[in-house]
Order: sequence, then C-alpha cells, then structure tokens
Amino acid sequence: MPTKNMLQAINNALDIAMGEDDKVLCFGEDVGSFGGVFRATSHLQEKYGRARCFNTPLVEQGIIGFANGLAAQGSVPVAEIQFADYIFPAFDQIVNETAKFRYRSGDLFNVGGLTIRAPYGGGIAGGLYHSQSPEAYFTHTPGLKVVIPRDPYQAKGLLLAAIRDPDPVIFFEPKRLYRASVGEVPEEDYQLPLGEAEVTKEGTDVTLVGWGAQMEVIDRAVELAEKDGISCEVIDLRSLLPWDQDSVAESVFKTGRLVVTHEAPRTGGFAGEIAAVVQERCFLYLESPIARVTGMDTPFPLTLEKEYLADHLKIVEAIRATVNF
Repeated sequence: MPTKNMLQAINNALDIAMGEDDKVLCFGEDVGSFGGVFRATSHLQEKYGRARCFNTPLVEQGIIGFANGLAAQGSVPVAEIQFADYIFPAFDQIVNETAKFRYRSGDLFNVGGLTIRAPYGGGIAGGLYHSQSPEAYFTHTPGLKVVIPRDPYQAKGLLLAAIRDPDPVIFFEPKRLYRASVGEVPEEDYQLPLGEAEVTKEGTDVTLVGWGAQMEVIDRAVELAEKDGISCEVIDLRSLLPWDQDSVAESVFKTGRLVVTHEAPRTGGFAGEIAAVVQERCFLYLESPIARVTGMDTPFPLTLEKEYLADHLKIVEAIRATVNF
C-alpha cells in the first residue's frame, strides 16, 4: 500500500471525486493556478479544466455565496477557504444560508452537496491570523456537519464521505500535519463514516478525547502516562457535528474518568459540550471531575505559541491529576 502525506491524500480524494462525477467543482483563492497556498489542489485544473477547478476573487463571502448557488442548482462544489481564520467573512453565508437552506424551503431545495475545506489550527508559527481553531462556532449551528481528520488515511476517507454526504459539511484540515503526517493510504476509493468516533487505543483507567492534530499530542502524553502505570483509552471524535456521544459515554462508563483536549480557547470550546453531555449520561460512574486541556483565552500568540498550545506535558499532568483525584 503506498504512503502519502495528508496533502497528497486530500488531493487524491478530490481527484477521485472529480473523476467520478462531472458535477464536482473545486474552487477558492489560488486553487486553480498553482494548487492553493498549500498545493492541496495541484494538477486538478490541468486534468479537469478551468471550468471545474478555478481561482476565485479574494472574497470569502463571495466564495461561499457562489458555492451555495451552485449547490442549490445541483452542482457538488468543494469550496476552499485558504485559512480557517478567514472563514469569518463568510460566516453569515454559512450559518444563515448554507445551514438553513433546506429547512426554510420545507425540503424543496437544499445545498447538501456543498463541502467547505479549510486548513485550521496552530503549530506553524502563523500568529494571530493563521493559527485559529474555529470549529466551536459552527458546532452551534444546526444544519451543518463538522469533520476533522487526524492523518492521511482518515483525510481521504472522510473527505470522500463529506463530498458525497447529503448535508453541507465543513471539513477542517490540521495544517501542521499537511506534510508532517505520513501513512499508508489505499489508492482505491473508500469512505469513512461521518458522525462516528474511533477508539484508537483501549484502556481501563481514563478516557482521552480529541480530534485533528491533538491526536498525535495525546499519543505522546499516553506514552508518558503508561510509564506511570496508567491505562489510557483514546478516542478520536473525527466528527464534531454530529458527535458520537455513545462511544464516549460507553468508554467513560468503563474508565470513570475523562480528559478532553483541543487547541481552541477554553471558554466556549467544544470540550465544554462534551463535558456537559458526559456528566448528564455518566454522572454516577465518574470517579473524578472531567478535565479540559485547551488553548488559552487569549488571541493566538506568535512568540508564545508553545506556551499557548495544549501540549503532551499539559495533557499528562491532567491525566495524573484525574487518576489521583
């Protein structure tokens, strides 16, 4: 089985989707001319032509408004926002149009074929405007799906599923893993289920939940915790909207403890939603308070990025504290 990095896996998924269905279109800032700033769409314009893979003006609200119109008329647009930080000018189009299109028309019309790709997260010294993790803003919006892969295999399978899903999907790609994460990826077409978490490691003492690039950080923390004799169960949510409440609850019933980690700031972060649901469902099984290991409630810093991020040392401290409570 060939190995690919995450960018190559995403490019492969787009190639398969475009080759299979003429209605699939790829567009965004610099997407056609040289494959986008990260080269995720390299060579797609050469292969499928300028009508199906093309550059847009530098206007995110226009990109998503245009995508909504295409999807409403039966196309399958895959719109790229160059950095997730710049999704905010399109926020109105996404939460007030994309998410509500089917509902407001009584299911006469929909934009379910729309997929929005966006590189997100820190770890590349991007500073304030190229490092944010805005997933929680969109999990508050019924009508959307929010999906985040952790490695190349997941990226290909989840992106193909997102493009073919009957609902609009926001697909956040952890950009610090674009070239750093390499793994075996089948050449053939395959899909991974949206809305289903994956237990990546079984354990008995504490449950750890994360997504995207934090999964690699969790694994490093688990190595340290296991040297202390702590048995960790690890869950990659993969989808935040909808999220797999059953898999997390079943794990916490077993371990009695939960640590949730994400890069986004703590206040209003998605870890809070997970903690609320788990205490509702698992209250009598909990052996210690649910712990959150997150970014800080500040703008994303440039020079203090390492201090800001929820690294493996902060996570292993939380694991020890929750187990020894």
